[in-house]
Amino acid sequence: MSVPKFTVPALILLAASGCARTGEITEGGISAVRTACPTVAIPAGTGDVTLFDPATSREASAIDVVATITNIQSTCNDAGAQVVTDVKFDVLARRRDAGPARDVVLPYFLTVVRGGTNVEAKRVANVTLHFEAGQLRASAVGTATSSVSHAAATLPDEVRRRLTAKRKAGEESAATDPLSDPNVRRSVLSATFEALVGFQLTDDQLKYNATR
Repeated sequence: MSVPKFTVPALILLAASGCARTGEITEGGISAVRTACPTVAIPAGTGDVTLFDPATSREASAIDVVATITNIQSTCNDAGAQVVTDVKFDVLARRRDAGPARDVVLPYFLTVVRGGTNVEAKRVANVTLHFEAGQLRASAVGTATSSVSHAAATLPDEVRRRLTAKRKAGEESAATDPLSDPNVRRSVLSATFEALVGFQLTDDQLKYNATR
């Protein structure tokens, strides 16, 4: 079952150049390294969807189809001017009745979030689940792609210097977290992005997921 790909433009986080490897012990301490690739995840409450028949009922006996997003995998290429992240995931579904062959089309989204709260881009596509005649289960594969510019998330030189500056025990700077500076924290948040994948749910579906 093929699913259309879509592209999220012009956004992603950029690693500070010249940083140590993750967990590397340096003269100033242990370095934590940013990555040019976004964190890929499923937002809470959007990883599964329940369809009812009749649609207005919320009784367990009215559950028609339940589908879940699982096995998310991402491949990131940050070698060029654009950082391209391909996301792939499985959709597993079960229906109530093993009736005739049936297709169920479900919308899903990929959203790029900046600084943990700001939605910078969003695209919606569909995945089609095909239930064979007499079968209760179906599966499909969803895909999405984000292609973004390094320049959109480059940390300012001054912020990068403050974050990577060596600190010696006994000095005042050793006891001060650079992220305690509001300006530094804002700069880091501004250059921090996530690629979030989930089902495009209605308000009622979101409410059901939150309260069931």
